[in-house]
Amino acid sequence: MSIVLLICIGIFTGATTVLFGFGGGFVTVPVILWVSAAAGPTAATIAVATSAVVMVVNACIATIATPREILCRLHGTTPLLILLAVGGAVGAIAATHAPEQAITIGFAVYLGVTILDAVIRPGFLRPANTRTLTPKPETEFVIRPALGLPIGALAAFLGVGGSVMTVPLLRRSGLPMRIAAALANPLTLCVAVPAGAVFLLASGSGPSPETAGIWLIGTVDLGAAALLLIGSVPVVVLWRRRPPRIPDRVHAWGYIALLIAVLIAILMQIA
Repeated sequence: MSIVLLICIGIFTGATTVLFGFGGGFVTVPVILWVSAAAGPTAATIAVATSAVVMVVNACIATIATPREILCRLHGTTPLLILLAVGGAVGAIAATHAPEQAITIGFAVYLGVTILDAVIRPGFLRPANTRTLTPKPETEFVIRPALGLPIGALAAFLGVGGSVMTVPLLRRSGLPMRIAAALANPLTLCVAVPAGAVFLLASGSGPSPETAGIWLIGTVDLGAAALLLIGSVPVVVLWRRRPPRIPDRVHAWGYIALLIAVLIAILMQIA
């Protein structure tokens, strides 16, 4: 049953990668926590690590399929991308040494803050303006390079890829959801690649009494990652080139609704 469930969840993560730029992080962490519950105190680290690897593949495919006129918006953002990567490595290292409660409670708290911020503060659900696809000078890119390090570190530590931080920032600059979500994928990739490498190289490969039934490479549950990708990759390939047409306001509310659903799921596990 868990095999079928993971593939189905993988299909869903593929859809969220295209629609919201998640790469799968916010969806996969609660699921892997449940699948890896037998690992005890290391379950949260396994969940975050496995999420990072899934995000690398999903975000990479989504980025490759993104129209060039959208990716042109990232021209001149090299300092931001580098700091996102550095932050991703730092956050992953911290996650391998952090207690389970720090990750799970931090995950829930960050979700709650993000939801409240998106609903209460103006700019996300009702953007002030709509911009065209004309490439912008680097000085106009809404996410400042200095934010790259904290975004990358927090994203890798919680296994979220950074999209839940970058999408609201991009959205508040006036971008429609479809463009904000598309740009979130390459930004997520910058975080997830170094984070995934840290998790794969971490000690703890192979089965152990604490991780019976879980085959680990580093701290990554390779079996769960593979099943999630079996479900997600075809969806990302198909939908990234031909994304569903969703009214912008509905798209934004769908983003909030998904975060609320994931928050409920993680709170149930903490309880």
